[in-house]
Amino acid sequence: MRKHYSREDLGKGIRGKYLKDYQSGINLVLLRPEVAAAFPTTEAVNDALMGLLKVAESAGITSRSRTRAKGRTD
Repeated sequence: MRKHYSREDLGKGIRGKYLKDYQSGINLVLLRPEVAAAFPTTEAVNDALMGLLKVAESAGITSRSRTRAKGRTD
């Protein structure tokens, strides 16, 4: 923590706030406000990321594309 912050500036933390989501296998990701505005739903975010993944795989720049290139499937 930087010297110019004090513990009181951070507010009260909530222990285990995301524990249930973590245990259920949900991957919680916080988006920047401008990204959240462009992709306002879970489906919109996932569709955009799946499109990006397909482009990356076709270019051979992901670990998934390298695995498939060796003849293995996920």
